[in-house]
Amino acid sequence: MRIAFYAPLKPPDDSTPSGDRQMARQLMAALSMAGHEVRLASRLSAFEPTGGTDAQAAVRRAAEAEVARLLDGWAKNDGGTRPDLWLTYHPYYKAADHIGPAVCRALSIPYATAEASYAGKRDRGPFAEAQAAVRAGLEAGAGHFCFTPDDREGLAGIVADEERLIDLPPFIDLARLGPAEEAAGRRDALRARLDLAPDLPVLIAVGMMRPGDKLASYRMLAEALARLNRHRFAVVLVGDGRERAAVADAFGALPPERVRMAGAVPPRGMADWYAAADLHVWPGYGEAYGLAYLEAQAMGLATVAQRIRGVPSVVRDRETGLLTPADDIDAYALAVAKLLDAPDRRAAMGAAARRFVMSERTLQRASERLDAALSRLEVPA
Repeated sequence: MRIAFYAPLKPPDDSTPSGDRQMARQLMAALSMAGHEVRLASRLSAFEPTGGTDAQAAVRRAAEAEVARLLDGWAKNDGGTRPDLWLTYHPYYKAADHIGPAVCRALSIPYATAEASYAGKRDRGPFAEAQAAVRAGLEAGAGHFCFTPDDREGLAGIVADEERLIDLPPFIDLARLGPAEEAAGRRDALRARLDLAPDLPVLIAVGMMRPGDKLASYRMLAEALARLNRHRFAVVLVGDGRERAAVADAFGALPPERVRMAGAVPPRGMADWYAAADLHVWPGYGEAYGLAYLEAQAMGLATVAQRIRGVPSVVRDRETGLLTPADDIDAYALAVAKLLDAPDRRAAMGAAARRFVMSERTLQRASERLDAALSRLEVPA
């Protein structure tokens, strides 16, 4: 099957790392693994965060030009490369898909989405027109892949046929981390480089250091760890960004020997850092689900997170990690302390976490789920 792929928030080849970019790439890889011919249909970013009338109109005009360009190109090629299906990743009110539905109507092919987001409160206000475009695509779509229960709940009110809502749990491409077995053999060397004793419990947090939810997670983590002054541990912070100084300031409440700021680490090097740690910690403010949770668990680490948004879709409470109530710093600190105090339980959770990801959340499993569902999609009557 020829699949036209589009990510209106940012194209998969965007230069700025993000969870959205990673998942877009993984979706394309999973589809290709299943034997489909996947082509990036457009690199147009429809991201418009202001809701301004002129800005929204400019996005629509650019999208109309893209539709004309695509249809003209397929017509000149006598339809030789025209797609059999269009798949849009993560359309929502700030990044609506104005291209895919129009192309699908013109070509009479199925329209599908993955991780579409819809909240009725956006039906009114400055984003109403963009929201209407998202809704129209969802109503006309042949199938929509829902990553979390929240995704499904948001779409259920406007997609009449429940069979068009298809569960596709978040997944990761393990190859991007590097070989886990080789990383385990380098554990002691990396700890030595960081001046961390071989028997010291090491926590790891992985996240970009940017304003908003990421900084909020770092600040909550710092406050929680500051309450564990009777415990023996160190925390390694992997990430960088314009709020690096603010993150360093937050962790200044801890003794300096307890904190290591590793900076940005390329994806292929992350396996070494996970292997050097004993527990993954990340509060998870604003996380739609959080791919770092799956990465850490794939490397055999239990995790401590908040029970917030889509995080329960990637962390199994009391099985692969501990989830705490949102905004409860005391509960979060206590959960970390419990796993610091119980190395056997922590190790058992880490083993269960690796089994969970390896059996259910790999690129291969996602490829199989996607392929099985796409083969049944048809243009709605």
